[in-house]
Amino acid sequence: MISYLSALRSYAVFHGRARRREFWMFTAVNIVITIALQLAVKSHVPYLLYSLGVTAPTLAVTVRRLHDGSHSAWWLLFGVVPIIGQFALFVFLVSRGQDGANRYGQDPKAAAAR
Repeated sequence: MISYLSALRSYAVFHGRARRREFWMFTAVNIVITIALQLAVKSHVPYLLYSLGVTAPTLAVTVRRLHDGSHSAWWLLFGVVPIIGQFALFVFLVSRGQDGANRYGQDPKAAAAR
């Protein structure tokens, strides 16, 4: 839950790097909230409002996750390509980040270990 709140607080931060844990915990909580909203409320309005509200944080944490692997944010556009592009983007998101500093900043895993 801390990773989810951290990603929400960093909704406008598109620089730096995000660990796998931060990205996937944010994604998992989003999925749980989305399913709960769809099951609990017969109207689609709360779901749509929630989806609209988390669009910027989702983009920001995804960009930072790509940066952790030393990939440009432009790789997000590759996700539009059916199957191959989505698979490649998924591989980037699940892959281990680059050890040490890269052009996007310090290693967040090393910073957390201090």
